[in-house]
Amino acid sequence: MTSTTWPEPERAAVYVSGRRLSFLDFGGPGRPLLALHGHFGEARTFAALARELGDACRLVALDQRGHGHSDRSADYSRIGYVEDAAYVLEHLGIGGAVVLGHSLGGVNAYQLAARRPDLVGALIVEDIGAEVDDDLSFARSWPHRASTRARLLEGLGPSAGYLLEAVREFPDGWGLAFDPQDMNASQQLLNGDHWDDWLAGDCPALLVRGSRSGVLRADHARAMAARRPRTRLVELPAGHTVHGTVPGEFAGAVREFLRSL
Repeated sequence: MTSTTWPEPERAAVYVSGRRLSFLDFGGPGRPLLALHGHFGEARTFAALARELGDACRLVALDQRGHGHSDRSADYSRIGYVEDAAYVLEHLGIGGAVVLGHSLGGVNAYQLAARRPDLVGALIVEDIGAEVDDDLSFARSWPHRASTRARLLEGLGPSAGYLLEAVREFPDGWGLAFDPQDMNASQQLLNGDHWDDWLAGDCPALLVRGSRSGVLRADHARAMAARRPRTRLVELPAGHTVHGTVPGEFAGAVREFLRSL
């Protein structure tokens, strides 16, 4: 049953080789669910999902390296992201977790399942494929700092509406909670053919596609579901960020999947 109160998460952190990894733990008695955001995002993007799911799970949302309250890294490789997620689960003493990932986080989730099946009992992958080819080089033109919040938003142009949660005030002015250069490098290392990782695991999986997505094609999503055992495909009326566009319907699909485990 959905909780009637908004979850108050606990902000915590672990340190990996001196680098801070911050996460939000929404608590609760349900099955542990680790949530991994996409590029430009952060842990709190899953606050509404935690509210909707209530006691159905214990949602832990990670600020992945270079995002939110976590430190930047010199390494945005596939193995780096996967090791971070594994480290957080091990730190919390969680095995057999449900791991949910959006976009970048979705690839990180199914690669974690492929490489550390002891830590992952089920997968929820939101709007990302087994083949990735995208370009974030446009972000390199965004301002590093601005004297006011308004000037920063003006400098971000049409992208400003998608980045409001990432806006921060720093000692030297207003900026974003990530470095656009890092995001571009991270995307380049995310691009590629990841079919082997997608097909390596056999834990139950839910693949969620936005019906208006420009990132995950319908035919590719169907192929992913058909080729991997124990995988269900759900399409919801949204673009790439399904959990943000139709939060109630997304939470309903996740809730139904959790009940099936």
